Amino acid sequence: MSAGEPGSGAARGPFRVGDRVQLSGPRGKVHSITLAAGGRFGTHRGEIRHDQLIGIPDGSVVEASNGDRWLALRPLLSDFVMAMPRGAAIVYPKDAAQILQLADVFPGATVVEAGVGSGALTLWLLRGVGPEGRLLSIERRDEFADIARANVAARHGGVPANWSLYAGDLREALPAALDADPQLGPGSVDRVVLDMLAPWECLDAVADALAPGGVLVCYVATVTQLSRTAEAIRARGGFTQPQASETLVRGWHLDGLAVRPDHRMVAHTGFLLQTRRLAPGVEAPEPARRGSKTEYGEEDVELWTPGALGERPKSDKRMRRVVRDAEKLARETGAEPGAGAAPEVPAGEGSPSGDAGLGG
Repeated sequence: MSAGEPGSGAARGPFRVGDRVQLSGPRGKVHSITLAAGGRFGTHRGEIRHDQLIGIPDGSVVEASNGDRWLALRPLLSDFVMAMPRGAAIVYPKDAAQILQLADVFPGATVVEAGVGSGALTLWLLRGVGPEGRLLSIERRDEFADIARANVAARHGGVPANWSLYAGDLREALPAALDADPQLGPGSVDRVVLDMLAPWECLDAVADALAPGGVLVCYVATVTQLSRTAEAIRARGGFTQPQASETLVRGWHLDGLAVRPDHRMVAHTGFLLQTRRLAPGVEAPEPARRGSKTEYGEEDVELWTPGALGERPKSDKRMRRVVRDAEKLARETGAEPGAGAAPEVPAGEGSPSGDAGLGG
């Protein structure tokens, strides 16, 4: 891999064998390839030899066999996560940026994420904590963990030493992981990010792990999930009043004097809820005013259960294919997907808590 920012997967200098390269064609089509000596990239409109790219600077233009000119760039992290193999829906870059900001992820932080999915948010968090920080990731489904491990290895050229990936239910896996690490323990985690179907089930484990002043961010898909999570945080106590938001991104068309919003935009993908851990024994002051619709009954709670909300299972055949694709991508970049992987914590039976809600 070419030299670049430590721990980020970024690179500088001429293209080398094993580098990922993003090719943009004359019609706006984008393709990502891994450079190999003697390799070839072809479309129905022509062919580009990998040897044309190896050794030339990032940001160069190469000519295909039919005369078309293609722009060659190293993919940004946002490009990589949008193109990498995925078993679960990913956290989009617009939401990942907001999560890093809302959670106030900083270099050297100890961060826990649950609901790893395909590893998109994992890559952003690893960049945020830097080589001096720690990231503990928990995923209930083994196949999702395999995909995430391979995608991270492909981006970093191997499994980062400061990343631990556990398979299991957060309520069991997180306390076990903290107890097993002599550098960690209750109250040692700076930030927690939950991307799962029922984050309200994990509040006790999260509260025990977070240091006073630590930040919890939950990423949920629906208004009912958002409401139940907020009410569960208020009912439990020990946290500040939760704040919720969503992020909508609208691009603009720029062509001379024709300046207008794009016809399409990336609108709702999920809700973000942020709260902070209070010191032991401290309760947040009650807000001066509360909305009128704060009461709910058992029938309302039933509508918020994971079964009622629905979960779209992926077929075993599709998951096996995505795992193969992710591991192939890692090997093409010279990384070994399984190298340095942390020991797994056994999963709890039938619990949705460690599973991805929207996908990682």
